[in-house]
Amino acid sequence: MLVQGSGIPYTGREFTAQCGMKATTGAKIFSGDRFCQSRSYQVNVRVRYAPSPTGMQHIGGVRTALFNYLFSRANNGTFILRIEDTDQTRYSTEYEQNLYDTLSWLGIDWDEGGPRGGVFGPYIQSQRFDLYKQYALELVEKGRAYYCFCDEQRLENLRAEQTAKKQALGYDRHCRTLSPDEIQAKLTSRTPHVIRLAVPLDGTTRFHDSLLGDIEWKNSDINPDPVLIKTDGFPTYHLANIIDDHLMEITHVMRAQEWIPSTPIHVILYNAFGWEHPDYCHLPMVMGEDGQKLSKRHGATSCNEFRNRGYLPEALINYVAMLGCSYEDGRDLYSLSELGSLFRMDHINKAPAVFDYKKLEWFNGQYMRQKTDLELFDLTWPFIANSGLLGHCAPLERNSPEARRAAGLMFDDQTLLSPEPAQRELLLRVMPLIRERLHYLTDAPLMLSFLFAEPAVPAIEDVIPKKLDAAKTREVLLAARDLLPSIEGLDEHAADTLFREKAAELGVKIGDIMMPVRMAVTGSKISPPLIGSIQVLGIDRAVERITRTIESLFSFP
Repeated sequence: MLVQGSGIPYTGREFTAQCGMKATTGAKIFSGDRFCQSRSYQVNVRVRYAPSPTGMQHIGGVRTALFNYLFSRANNGTFILRIEDTDQTRYSTEYEQNLYDTLSWLGIDWDEGGPRGGVFGPYIQSQRFDLYKQYALELVEKGRAYYCFCDEQRLENLRAEQTAKKQALGYDRHCRTLSPDEIQAKLTSRTPHVIRLAVPLDGTTRFHDSLLGDIEWKNSDINPDPVLIKTDGFPTYHLANIIDDHLMEITHVMRAQEWIPSTPIHVILYNAFGWEHPDYCHLPMVMGEDGQKLSKRHGATSCNEFRNRGYLPEALINYVAMLGCSYEDGRDLYSLSELGSLFRMDHINKAPAVFDYKKLEWFNGQYMRQKTDLELFDLTWPFIANSGLLGHCAPLERNSPEARRAAGLMFDDQTLLSPEPAQRELLLRVMPLIRERLHYLTDAPLMLSFLFAEPAVPAIEDVIPKKLDAAKTREVLLAARDLLPSIEGLDEHAADTLFREKAAELGVKIGDIMMPVRMAVTGSKISPPLIGSIQVLGIDRAVERITRTIESLFSFP
């Protein structure tokens, strides 16, 4: 660990001696002032998000990235983005690009790594292989790792034997006791081999977790002698991870609790090299409401899905930041910068966080209510344009999936189409109408389709209110049609008063007149406020639609 003051670096142990306190106690030192009161030695907080680009960014990974980012901002530290691409069989450039796009969309800005680079680069593990091999050989020379020449057939036979005897699966350390001459002979003959970590055969490995406290593992319970360098020369996650964390001077590792079983291996590796390990904080899992790990059966899980379903990045950030973490009493809405100033590691809950899609929907609605008409238009326009409602505003093939891919557009909130002036003016007029009713940006095309295409005549059962019959519904529609010209130019309150007076005159409730009119004019139960919709659509067009509905559904002999 690097502790800086007057330009003098200190290790964790030296910091303990200088300041009279332990330098690796997580939140106890690094939450609050985070410096040695007696000598004012400031600790440089350096955290990282180090995903493996083997799939689209999952909401659980987004939370890990966000918590690391917020911790760095709360402590005036550095947030590093590192690409752990040692699994080349599942790695994809598409997944790596998705990582950058996701963080950029969410506003999680990294300080080092990725395309940005930095002084500790390269930040992509596949570009650091020589480094990993060098350090692995150092462990072999120290006797803390060894060559293993067991082929896949022997390992398969070993697994089968252990399974048959109902023994714990794991390597039997067959090559750990090979003599130097045996090892040299196999190396000389180019026998395929891996390098394995020599896990201590007895004793325990301990580490402190800032959230969970002291954790201790019997070395006999640790995965026996995991592979560090594979036969193809690629490092495994364990080796690459701790070497990169050490060389990039990572001070705190915040990751999901599923990594706890790997941590003793990492601590053993740090001890083998004689290095100080970072402070650990293992974040509780994100669960569905059924208590199971969040998955597709619960709903959207990848950030792409949330984005394409019309969630705002501010809503997702705000909600995810509060998944298992508290900030200030009495508040729900925070900007990213506010979260960064308020985040504290000791405010993270130990219990698993439950992902509540309804709560996230509420956040989404709140942030959409805050948008100006122009902002809301800009946000909903791609979804409206991509829905096909406005295909006539430009050649359809221009916005085809092929054309969008060729232009590098990956998401539904991107489009190649631009609105015509009349379309833009019309849509800006209806933004105040839909703002309060939007749950997702994807609601906009459905709500506004009646403005751009003639709706089909609705089914009669969708037009007749529950407490009215066909004859009374016809009377209601005729009366409403005759009333429409009188509401032109009136504000919402004045027009609503006329409708209420008409409902009283007909002896029906206000809903019994508005619902049939809504279905006739918009063709849907989901639409903006009816009076505003009629005035934007135009009185004449609304009258025509009511007339068509009456003639199609209520032409009695």
